[in-house]
Amino acid sequence: MGFDRRLTGGMSSIAQLTASQLRRAASLKEKITALQNQLDVLLGASTKPVAAKLPQKKGKMSAAGRARIVAAQKARWAKIRAAKK
Repeated sequence: MGFDRRLTGGMSSIAQLTASQLRRAASLKEKITALQNQLDVLLGASTKPVAAKLPQKKGKMSAAGRARIVAAQKARWAKIRAAKK
């Protein structure tokens, strides 16, 4: 029996595979990796993934922005507490 393509459970389904299915999956993964490498060489793709080349943006929030969020959250909780009474 071939590799079952209906496995959609991700990593949790590995525990349900037999030893021969795991060997087959590992073999297929190696073949896919080798073919991907050959394709990259053929197409002249760089060795670094695209995501590694892009600068990472750091999310920074001003003190005023944080203060507005805190004030809004306090207002929401005050409204909830008032509704309970």
